[in-house]
Amino acid sequence: MAGNLDQGRAGRALDAANFFLADVRDGLGPYLAIYLLTEQHWDEARIGLVMSIGTMAGIVAQTPAGALVDAARAKRLVMAVAAIMVTTASLALPLFPNFLPVVISQSVAHAAAVVFPPAIAAISLGIFGHAAFTRRIGRNETFNHAGNAVAAGLAGLAACWFGPTVVFYILGAMAVASLISILAIPERAIDHDLARGLHDIGTDSQREQPSGLDVLLTCRPLLIFAACVALFHLSNAAMLPLVGQKLALQDKTMGTSLMSACIVAAQIVMVPFAMLVGARADRWGHKRFFLAALLILPVRGALYTLSDNPFWLVGVQLLDGVGAGIFGAIFPVIVADLMRNTGRFNVAQGAVITAQSIGAALSTTLAGLVVVSAGYSAAFMILGAVAAIGAIICLVALPETRQIAGGGLEAKGKTAASASAIAAAAE
Repeated sequence: MAGNLDQGRAGRALDAANFFLADVRDGLGPYLAIYLLTEQHWDEARIGLVMSIGTMAGIVAQTPAGALVDAARAKRLVMAVAAIMVTTASLALPLFPNFLPVVISQSVAHAAAVVFPPAIAAISLGIFGHAAFTRRIGRNETFNHAGNAVAAGLAGLAACWFGPTVVFYILGAMAVASLISILAIPERAIDHDLARGLHDIGTDSQREQPSGLDVLLTCRPLLIFAACVALFHLSNAAMLPLVGQKLALQDKTMGTSLMSACIVAAQIVMVPFAMLVGARADRWGHKRFFLAALLILPVRGALYTLSDNPFWLVGVQLLDGVGAGIFGAIFPVIVADLMRNTGRFNVAQGAVITAQSIGAALSTTLAGLVVVSAGYSAAFMILGAVAAIGAIICLVALPETRQIAGGGLEAKGKTAASASAIAAAAE
């Protein structure tokens, strides 16, 4: 474990990295469609196709990215290279605005960006260990949401004077700052075995080799958690786009401004809830927080149907900050619980994020079909029902994953993540 001096320095560098990577990890994000529509005069079909291809590239890269982070002992370098790739690909877009170059650049950007979540979590675990991991992840998410809010605010204000292309300059500045922050993390502070989920049993013979990759398919709680995560995003991903469409229908001139307000306000709301997870999840239970994130979605979906007033819609959207703030902070904590002592923490993160991405990709399709056939209210109710199904599965089938004294899971049910590295919890 790193000394106190290195740990303190590493903690401050991680704070900065999370803040500045908040913008870099998303690349152009929601601004891509605006830029291609207003500056390059693309039609909506071509824009949608490019964004879909980029999203698919990210989905395909998720699990290999986690495996890379598990295997790499130069995690800072992996993150730095990924940051350069995302930024270069995004900054190349104005220079090569034709269809094929844009498809390639956005595919590269999405594929490279999936390195950041597992790498940040791995470095955090490798520096602070399991005992302080929940609190550290809560702090990571706090700085991540603050960075997102600041970047979105800067982009919104600067675009008023300089137009949509200003996002490229903001992305470039954030990328430079993120690289400095990443390299400021002391290499000697990272225990790379601990960072992949090893080093927690106590005998050298059990620390030598990670579990086989079949642990991803044989750990029943991990499969249950992945299913719940997919349902969370199948419910959640389409809600903000639907709200944006309703806002635009109410007032086309104010739709974009109100959408920006939704994003910034939700990010600000996420900060205290990420902090709450970091401060209380080890005491109150990890499953309880994940269940709360799922249960907020049916409430949110039902509230959207009560009024079309723009201020009501924006107000209800603040609940996104509650659910997403909790989910972002508790997600790596639960995966770390389930993969403890297997050495497969990061590849498991990648696998579950793949399930998450598939759910998110299907969400907008489901919502669009329902809106066309039955209207917005029906779409919100169905999306909420999907999350309710996830909450039931979580409540009934997912064990409490919080670790108790002695290294066991505080759970009843089969939770064996690796036959050689972690004993199954008693039924």
